[in-house]
Amino acid sequence: MADEKYLLEMKNIVKTFPGVQALKGVELKVRPGEIHALMGENGAGKSTLMKCIAGIYRATEGEIVFDGKILGHYSTADALRMGISMIHQELSPVLHRPIMENIWLGREPTNALGLVNHRKMYEMSKAVLKEIELDEDPRTLMASLTVAKMQMIEIAKAISYNSKLIIMDEPTSALTDKEVKQLYSIMRKLKAQGKSIIYISHKLEEIFEITDRVTVYRDGCFIGVEETKDLKVDRLINMMVGRDVKELFPKVACPIGEVKLEVSGLSHARCFRDVSFTVRRGEILGIAGLVGAGRTEVVEAIFGMRRCVGGEIRVDGKKVAIRTPRDAIGMGMAWLTEDRRQSGIFPMLSVQINMAIATLPKFLNRLGLIKDSLMNGSCDEYVRKIRVKTPSLSQRVENLSGGNQQKVLVARWLMTGPEILFLDEPTRGIDVGTKAEIHRLITALAGEGKSIVMISSELPEVMGMSDRIMVMHQGKVTGILENSADLSQEELMAYATDTAGEYLKSRGKK
Repeated sequence: MADEKYLLEMKNIVKTFPGVQALKGVELKVRPGEIHALMGENGAGKSTLMKCIAGIYRATEGEIVFDGKILGHYSTADALRMGISMIHQELSPVLHRPIMENIWLGREPTNALGLVNHRKMYEMSKAVLKEIELDEDPRTLMASLTVAKMQMIEIAKAISYNSKLIIMDEPTSALTDKEVKQLYSIMRKLKAQGKSIIYISHKLEEIFEITDRVTVYRDGCFIGVEETKDLKVDRLINMMVGRDVKELFPKVACPIGEVKLEVSGLSHARCFRDVSFTVRRGEILGIAGLVGAGRTEVVEAIFGMRRCVGGEIRVDGKKVAIRTPRDAIGMGMAWLTEDRRQSGIFPMLSVQINMAIATLPKFLNRLGLIKDSLMNGSCDEYVRKIRVKTPSLSQRVENLSGGNQQKVLVARWLMTGPEILFLDEPTRGIDVGTKAEIHRLITALAGEGKSIVMISSELPEVMGMSDRIMVMHQGKVTGILENSADLSQEELMAYATDTAGEYLKSRGKK
């Protein structure tokens, strides 16, 4: 019989996949009406454990007790009926159906004839959207929403089950500051109603802001559980990574060379206008701005993914025409996408193919067959170089942690030998230890003379890693700032909201 003070108890949970033991006898205890954080590096086993709770995976060994009952084998549908719902890190909406059908998929209200009652579905959807303070028409197609709003719809869907336990896996990864505050408000309401929340995030400030207790895992093992109010940041990081991470932003001064990339007056019909900037060899140019500022769209246009209506691009002083990504790659450019699941990895394919796919022609013989030994050697080199944790190159990339998937994508582009790298949210959804590793790699690449353009929604990351920062607001450049000791997050945010004039005036700056 479970101890009555816990809604959920997981005891000695083991989960084994072919070639890897993901969980090694871990435990988790969640009280009724608490917000409980799960912390650990990518690959620590957090998401695997949550999938065991949600009925997606079956634990190899161990016992799960929920609401006083020992659970046997159960499905995701059983979990939902018992009062367990999960918001996944990787979104999978039905894009060409409306919001209301996404929320009530598989449990649509029906009329006396057994037909879907669309009017009732509409009203039910309005009510649940109101709970999360989202003013969207339930008939709006999901495909027309931003990633941030899709995330909020997933949260609405989880709430609609009236669950006793809600698992939130990186729920803020695509949310603006305003939407994060909305989410916190929703979470506090749920907590007041006696509901429990398991919260996974790599953003340490969120953990200290919203959670009651923290359970930490490392390499599939249980490390400990602490009251959040008693934790210090250094202690939490040490529990997670097993070492001190002294330099989260290990930026070092690199020799800055001549201009490598020059963009002048670049304009798109809808997304941005008159964008101009330069990037030099050895320089890291950060691009900051709020969601909808047009940052990603500018990079996509340079990389040949969007057609522009004006402007020009020069590489090494020569005007170039880039119509497709193939053209961009041929000019020494590489682009790390912000959404590794939707437009980055090929989940069903191996780590090896995911790494080599951008350079596949160089691994083919005259008959068009892959030279395995050559491809293996090249991929092995990058696995070691950037420390990708994988049992083998033949492992499906979907079985790796989010951070290691990101490293595979970094390796893919480094194998092309690029001179200009566009990195869009390079550390989104990545733990603090892996984040520091990727930051070190970015700095090392700049030291080799690469020109780097890094988009990030995290102001500390932009300020910690960039030589200069270009700030955008609603499709236009509001400032290109030297990154100096005098530059503050408040000043960057003023440029991001197009209120820099008032901000600078209030502080006596020109």
